[in-house]
Amino acid sequence: MGGIRIASLLLIAGFVWSQATHGAEAAGTTVFTLRNNCTHTIWPATLSGNTAAAVGGGGFELSPNATVSFPAPAGWSGRLWARTGCVAPPATAGAPSRLTCATGDCSGAASCTLGGSPPVTLAEFTLGGADGKDFYDVSLVDGYNVGIGVAATGARVNYSTCGYAGCVGDVNALCPPELQMAASGAVAVAAGGDGATASPAPAPTPATTTTVACRSACEAFGTAEYCCTGAHGGPKTCGPTKYSRLFKAACPAAYSYAYDDPTSTFTCGAGAQYLITFCPGHQ
Repeated sequence: MGGIRIASLLLIAGFVWSQATHGAEAAGTTVFTLRNNCTHTIWPATLSGNTAAAVGGGGFELSPNATVSFPAPAGWSGRLWARTGCVAPPATAGAPSRLTCATGDCSGAASCTLGGSPPVTLAEFTLGGADGKDFYDVSLVDGYNVGIGVAATGARVNYSTCGYAGCVGDVNALCPPELQMAASGAVAVAAGGDGATASPAPAPTPATTTTVACRSACEAFGTAEYCCTGAHGGPKTCGPTKYSRLFKAACPAAYSYAYDDPTSTFTCGAGAQYLITFCPGHQ
């Protein structure tokens, strides 16, 4: 289980990197520290957008209250997310490690080389972008599975400009029936906004009514209004909806729809380190 073994290595490395954060700042290296504040195990995943570097090994297991740290190369751009409800199938000799997850699954891989399957909450970064600044955000455009909070840390951080991105509440607890994804993967079927109807799916049974994720209205209904496409394909014609407002209430500093930029994108000067907390509302 190569991908799972990464977890043990990262747990050891986490302490080392935490102690080395000051040195990393001096060297201009960005360190991501991931904290699992959830009451259940998660399997964080990473995906690089502009390099072949798989930061954090692409994915690993993180127990409740555990913390892991790892560096990102200069100029790195990509995303991080949590996978939940993961099970490792029996290993096959010579085959890559596999991991099947209820949410955030990346085509069954333990170490991700593809994005997480929606609905999934994303933390997105571009390090050393325009004017040498870091750009970061938390996005619920692809739906929500686990709350994420991103905070810039370190001696070089100007806290008046390097804002907190992400969630303070649990969207799953507020998710309307027509957007719910139950533990079995079933989606409740109900009338959507403005007369839209969720795509057909088996209704959850009484034994599988736990909501493990909340779909975006775009995924659920597929209309231009919710997907910001067609006649609604720009910031002047695609505005917030009752569903995006629900997401925004739980995650006021996160993207709730595609053009939610003014309150959702954050920048920080070079040299910042980043604490990424899963389930920050449990603090």
